[in-house]
Amino acid sequence: MKYTIIPVTSYQQNCSLLICENTKKAALVDPGGDVDLILAALEKEKVELEKIFLTHGHLDHVGATSELASMFSVPIEGPHHDDQFWLEAIPSQCASFDFPAVDAFTPNCWLKDGDKVEFGDIKLDVIHCPGHTPGHIVFFQPEAKLAWVGDVLFNGSIGRTDFPKGDFHTLIHSIKEKLWPLGEDVAFIPGHGPMSTFGEEMRSNPFVS
Repeated sequence: MKYTIIPVTSYQQNCSLLICENTKKAALVDPGGDVDLILAALEKEKVELEKIFLTHGHLDHVGATSELASMFSVPIEGPHHDDQFWLEAIPSQCASFDFPAVDAFTPNCWLKDGDKVEFGDIKLDVIHCPGHTPGHIVFFQPEAKLAWVGDVLFNGSIGRTDFPKGDFHTLIHSIKEKLWPLGEDVAFIPGHGPMSTFGEEMRSNPFVS
């Protein structure tokens, strides 16, 4: 599997383009906005978009989802159903954060802990990791030892928990009980900022070390 990271919006959210090299099928994780940049990445890689995967319902991670899903006639999978209230609130999120207007939408399927999603020949494990939002999920590719963690964990920090239904203790539990067991050598792509590994964060992250 190949991937490329596309920082989008003024929040510089990490949208990821995942590519199955055997089939040239692709998936997007958290297309938060800047459709033109995402389209350029798809064109550069000469791939066929098959699915869109969402880690959670915050606007900066889902803002371009509905437009891209309609443009390519592809399904939206995730997040967990507990983030439904965030997706329903997309129009008000746009107004609050001065984003271009986006309509609310419902994914084609909600995901839960233990599910698998796939595109091309690639399968990803789904891990429910609440705390930043109640329905936040993480995508994990065991063979590549690579995880897409959204806003659960960052290089040197963790996700905010002061949004509606966020909870600090739940977030810490998710990190320590759901992510750490995957292995210190697992690299992760956070929702914002540079990559790191779980091992590095175990040792140096002041919130969870």
